[in-house]
Amino acid sequence: MLLRAGCVSLFAKAPILLVHSTNRFHHSLISSLKPLDATIRRLNLFSMTKLTSSHDLCTSAALIRQSTAQPSRKSTKKARYEAPENVLRHKLDLCSKNGNLLEALSLYDDARATGIPLAQHHYNALLYVCSASVNGDGDEGFLNLGLERGFEIFRQMGIDKVAPNEATFTNLARLAVAKEDPEMAFDLVKQMTSCGIPPKLRSYGPALFGFCRKGMADKAYEVDAHMVESGVLPEEHELSALLKLSVEVKRADRVYEMMHRLRGMVRQVAEETARIVEDWFNSERAAEVGEVNWDVGKVREGVVKGGGGWHGQGWLGNGKWRVVRTQMDEKGVCQSCGEKLVCIDIDPKETQNFATSLARLACQREVKVDFMQFQV
Repeated sequence: MLLRAGCVSLFAKAPILLVHSTNRFHHSLISSLKPLDATIRRLNLFSMTKLTSSHDLCTSAALIRQSTAQPSRKSTKKARYEAPENVLRHKLDLCSKNGNLLEALSLYDDARATGIPLAQHHYNALLYVCSASVNGDGDEGFLNLGLERGFEIFRQMGIDKVAPNEATFTNLARLAVAKEDPEMAFDLVKQMTSCGIPPKLRSYGPALFGFCRKGMADKAYEVDAHMVESGVLPEEHELSALLKLSVEVKRADRVYEMMHRLRGMVRQVAEETARIVEDWFNSERAAEVGEVNWDVGKVREGVVKGGGGWHGQGWLGNGKWRVVRTQMDEKGVCQSCGEKLVCIDIDPKETQNFATSLARLACQREVKVDFMQFQV
């Protein structure tokens, strides 16, 4: 055999003379092999070039198919943004921002008619617009529309089996107070806790302020107790409302409690709160209450434990109070009574730094107890 095995397949139709080796045709065979060898090289080159080109074409086609099958991230994001439910969400957010009740209700009705699915955010936005409309200054027809459609939307939310959250209950509680039903607002807060949804301070506002406006002191105190039990701390607005209610119903013990809670939580009361305090001390009820014979030892012990001059023993003495507004000079001396402050107050940032440092020190000293929950 003169031909290499790798070249046999390329010359399947070659003359049989090329396959046989004889002396008679040796020279002619050799001479005929030279162009054939060149032909083989050319054919091999052509074959490899053709295969390479075909491979490139296949690869390009595969890339084109892959690009067509997988859209770009930009196009996917655009399609998601232009989805009907997302367009509705954006429009409802604008209605919430601008307080446009009629537009929000129109969008809701169109969505129900066209079958656009509504999620939790859609319903909360609608309830917020309805609750904001009933708590504003509008005509009676407009307020009734917000109330009627608000409860209707909430019922539909239940039919659609969309789970409510804290914002849902809070907006519904505002609607309940708008219809003069703080009891319903308080029941909604209780439902939140039973459903495992932790209430926020704003969740208690409708019920608490609703009872205060109606003069229902015991129910307001019940809401306050529920707040404390849930770990929600009231701020000046809530404590001021409870203080005003306590003054109006002449509950001296509650007045004492609210004043000292204000003292512990609020660094500087607002003008409205200051007037409530003045009204109490100028009232006849304030002059009547108070212990005449008190235990001096307990008072001193309470001052040491409480700090800042607070003894916690209730009202001491009786008779009219003298209420004046005064200022402290640079040395901390009161311009009215002449007494000097025995302690100084620090700003909130310094208080936080102190609490953080104290908690860190406690963790370093005692590794068996979790002091990260420590609060000053």
